[in-house]
Amino acid sequence: MAQTVYQYGCYFFLYAFLGWCCEVIYAAVRRGTFVNRGFLNGPVCPIYGAGIVLVTAALAPVKDDLLWLYLGSVLLTSAVELVTGFAMEKLFHHRWWDYSKQPLNIGGYICPLFSLVWGAACVGIVKILHPLMERLVLWIPRTPGWILLGLIAAGFAADCVVTVLTVAKLNRRLDRLDEAAQALRRLSDGIGEGLAEGAIALHQKGEIFREQKRERMGCMERRLLRAFPQMRSLRHGEALEELKRLAAKKPLRRKDKEKRSRKKDA
Repeated sequence: MAQTVYQYGCYFFLYAFLGWCCEVIYAAVRRGTFVNRGFLNGPVCPIYGAGIVLVTAALAPVKDDLLWLYLGSVLLTSAVELVTGFAMEKLFHHRWWDYSKQPLNIGGYICPLFSLVWGAACVGIVKILHPLMERLVLWIPRTPGWILLGLIAAGFAADCVVTVLTVAKLNRRLDRLDEAAQALRRLSDGIGEGLAEGAIALHQKGEIFREQKRERMGCMERRLLRAFPQMRSLRHGEALEELKRLAAKKPLRRKDKEKRSRKKDA
């Protein structure tokens, strides 16, 4: 039992790391810049680790039958993506990826085209990569391996706690932004069309407010917003889009602020 836990624990973190590497490469090719694509801050994507461990364990009896291995991989990876997407949406009130624009998608959580690709990738992993991973895990001496696995697991757990707190903080920020936006709308409606100067002043205040929000936004919040550009909030749609726009901009440096201030005074 202990040996099985040790081996699959190692497989989970190895594949979670490799999955993170693939996500980073994919994002770099598409967007031309580095983006930490993981939900967590560390270099791991747990959904990859969980999915591949599930495939290698559950489909071991049919690993020599390519058809059943492929079909089973498609079904299992789709189930992992569906359950993970649904659970994260219910827990954090955000949709972290969205396939709604893809044909034949199921609830926006999974896309048949991607599922077919995952199935083919898993066949390659089971037949080619996983035997290498098995030899690597067996090659590591057991006592140092347990120590290393424990340290990685502890760091992973701490990262999970920090990330959950960051998302909770992001949700509170969205609550405040929604309240501020509603207050501004009510005030704007009450001013009327004839008070153009008042509306301009409010707009300028809004720009100052957004600049202050951008400066106060934590680096982990900004990283999450940049890593998941398709993320949608179920409760704060407009406020989340505003935060995305703010996160995409770099906060003004002190020198830039002083230059802008001098221009205004002139």
